[in-house]
Amino acid sequence: QVQLVESGGGLVQAGGSLRLSCAASGPIFSIYAMAWFRQAPGKEREFVAVINWNPGTTYHSESLKGRFTIARDNAKKAVYLQMNSLKPEDTAVYYCAGIRRSDAFHTEAQQYDYWGQGTQVTVSS
Repeated sequence: QVQLVESGGGLVQAGGSLRLSCAASGPIFSIYAMAWFRQAPGKEREFVAVINWNPGTTYHSESLKGRFTIARDNAKKAVYLQMNSLKPEDTAVYYCAGIRRSDAFHTEAQQYDYWGQGTQVTVSS
């Protein structure tokens, strides 16, 4: 059974940085790509970025591109989200997700097969 565990969230001041990690375990050979989503209180889950295991192609939300960067380490079976120049509106629970479909990069949460429990990121003004 695939398991995804996020870490690295916390409280940071506006303008600061955080690096989130997602550790994958189990039969991850079935996963084509890994993504980060976020969900703020009262809002829908929002796509942040996605990366495939091989060759490591990425796609970022246009609104976050330039501040957020997704990366992966195949040997560690881990995916990361580097977040810079954080703003209070970045406050949300951040989720790691995995998808089996390999036809394209998907930005809809319902397309993803596996989810972590989430990690809280709070940005103070």
